Amino acid sequence: MILVAGSPTFSINPLTLSEIERKILQEKQKSQVVYRYPSVDALEFELKTRMHTVEAAKALYASGVSFATFAGSKCNEQYWTRTENGGFQLKGGVLPSVGINDIFENGHLYGFECAGAIIIIFYKAVLDTVGDAVFNAYFKNLFLRDWQYDRDLSLITTYDKNEAYPGDALYFKNPHHDPDTPEWQGENVIMLDDDLYFGHGIGIESSLDIINALNRMRYENASISAYLQDIVVHPDYEYLRGLNVRDVWWDGGSGSEQLGIAARIGTGSARY
Repeated sequence: MILVAGSPTFSINPLTLSEIERKILQEKQKSQVVYRYPSVDALEFELKTRMHTVEAAKALYASGVSFATFAGSKCNEQYWTRTENGGFQLKGGVLPSVGINDIFENGHLYGFECAGAIIIIFYKAVLDTVGDAVFNAYFKNLFLRDWQYDRDLSLITTYDKNEAYPGDALYFKNPHHDPDTPEWQGENVIMLDDDLYFGHGIGIESSLDIINALNRMRYENASISAYLQDIVVHPDYEYLRGLNVRDVWWDGGSGSEQLGIAARIGTGSARY
């Protein structure tokens, strides 16, 4: 169930929504969980960002990026510096939007694990939703690796896979993975549709196909199958909606344009 400003009655023109946005809206309206939004704008922003997340996942799949462990990761050194822990640090003077878009445009120059793929997809979705100016103002010092490092997206974690929607990140755990291939201890995925996921290194598959792929990476005589965990992750949409370039002023000394930034941090959609 969706409540906007405390009311179940609200108006969104379905003609302005994509097919995936309409589907998310309908499924949330039918849910037994109550999703609360402060305004229609907040709901529309989430729908748009989720749609862009799905599009970014598909674009990454088609980009030609390769799967690589942290030890073997690679990046386009024109825009990124590869760090000792296998992450990518944006080079000084490079616009964040340029760095992110390059991954999708020159994928053959990049290789990373599935956790890094999820973060990259989220950044691309945010970029496509808020636009270059806001993205470049707020994400100047980009460092790409995994959940532990990329906290500026204000990721929210819930624990009910039955309440996952397109654009959410989920995790398939492989408890009996082969110890010689720790990279297959699980697979981070983006939900694209009902029982359809993108996992970097596996591709776009159903849950059964992903489980079967992970099971092939278990040690000999393993008895526990891979499975989809309850963990569900997505950015704080209301926080991201509040990012805006409020003032533009000029530095009289250098003549260079500078951006003044203001953030409105909200609570996002709450679940009860």
